Amino acid sequence: MNQVFLVGRLTDKPTVMETESGKKYTTIVLAVQRAFKNADGKYETDFFRCVLWNGVAANTSEYCQAGDVVGIKGRLQTRSYESENKEIKYITEVIAERVTFLSRNTKDNQESVK
Repeated sequence: MNQVFLVGRLTDKPTVMETESGKKYTTIVLAVQRAFKNADGKYETDFFRCVLWNGVAANTSEYCQAGDVVGIKGRLQTRSYESENKEIKYITEVIAERVTFLSRNTKDNQESVK
């Protein structure tokens, strides 16, 4: 079973783009704080690249801003490409099937994160 559930903050404002065939998509980066502290007593954050398609992409772009908290349900997908120096590179991404808008990025939220 290939299922992923993430809750985190958007690092940038989502922007919808279109493929050559006319499909709408956006790529976001989700900052997800780990549930435990490191040796220095601080929480670390992981950054996950997520791809959203069609209506999910359009709605997220319309209603979300950088810093908003969203929940994502999706699956992992790995793809490859050839770099300029002819090396094969692999990228693992979350393909979002559903995005839930959890909270807006307000000044109060920003101050509580610091």
